[in-house]
Amino acid sequence: LFNEPGPEVTADEWAVLEEAVARLSASAAVTVMSGSLPPGVPPDAYARLVRRARASGSKTLVDADGPALRAAIEAHPDVVTPNRAELQAATGIDGPRAAAAWLRARGAAAVVATLGSDGLIAVTPDGAWAARLSRDLEPVNPTGAGDACAAVLAAGIEAGRPWPDMLADAVAWSAASVMSPIAGEIDMGELERVRAWVVTEEFDASHLRR
Repeated sequence: LFNEPGPEVTADEWAVLEEAVARLSASAAVTVMSGSLPPGVPPDAYARLVRRARASGSKTLVDADGPALRAAIEAHPDVVTPNRAELQAATGIDGPRAAAAWLRARGAAAVVATLGSDGLIAVTPDGAWAARLSRDLEPVNPTGAGDACAAVLAAGIEAGRPWPDMLADAVAWSAASVMSPIAGEIDMGELERVRAWVVTEEFDASHLRR
């Protein structure tokens, strides 16, 4: 497994990319910004892209961590999708439900936190839910599970689907993803099987830390 930083990005290169995102997001229902930032890119890069995309009328989803996530929150993205460690690091709060509520209060319209084998939780304008599998799986390759979740959420936002349905599908697609030995591949039969095991429940987030 190789996990290395990207090449150094110059200010001119970044300016070209920022303009390209602004242009393309004008015809996109949802603009997804994900991954760590390469060297040379400003820490508020995703925040800037969120603002440009929102100005073009595109919904925004950010999957990032550290300073990039904290800066993006201030630009009011429609959804952020931190994992458990990223959520705790960004907020300093141990409980994921309280941490997600804290992030939402700071600017994200919705926070969907991915919790590995514990599924995910979401604190949204329409309510808060937890979704998970009702039984354990033995993962084969966890690479790409977060990307599968982000893709399902983006598609669901574009289609205007209810949050409980989106979250159940996000859990199922992520689970099916980790069952494949090759990152990015999903067996549709496996997806149908695990989708039947998803349990979704609503919880009250109104009392959580603000």
